Amino acid sequence: MRIIGLDYGSKTVGVAVSDPLGITAQAVETIWRKDENKLRRTCARIEELIREYEAERIVLGLPKHMNNDIGERAKKALEFGGMLKRRTGLEVVMWDERLTTVEAERTLIENKVRRENRKQYIDKIAAVFILQGYLDSKC
Repeated sequence: MRIIGLDYGSKTVGVAVSDPLGITAQAVETIWRKDENKLRRTCARIEELIREYEAERIVLGLPKHMNNDIGERAKKALEFGGMLKRRTGLEVVMWDERLTTVEAERTLIENKVRRENRKQYIDKIAAVFILQGYLDSKC
């Protein structure tokens, strides 16, 4: 069973997918949009990826504050998760994503990705960390 992992941001959604056995997560792409509230094309692309990879579940990053509070970004992620569940009919698992972007940035630096090029990779790498955290918790 494949699982799609998403890192939902104000202008981007990083996408990762698990292998068929649900052991590892791989980066797929970053979906870009011009306006935070324009989600139609974003949702349509996610639905295409769900069909392409035959995904049976979605893991969506929940950006909690370090003190475990739910802030504005987390509320938007919860709303987005509800919308995805309605549109796809799939289970949407909200996954604590604290520090995944920091981890992704560190990984890109360690791999000598130039600062000006990191933006194109960071969200899909963060999606990998979100999904891999979820997959590891199931072992």
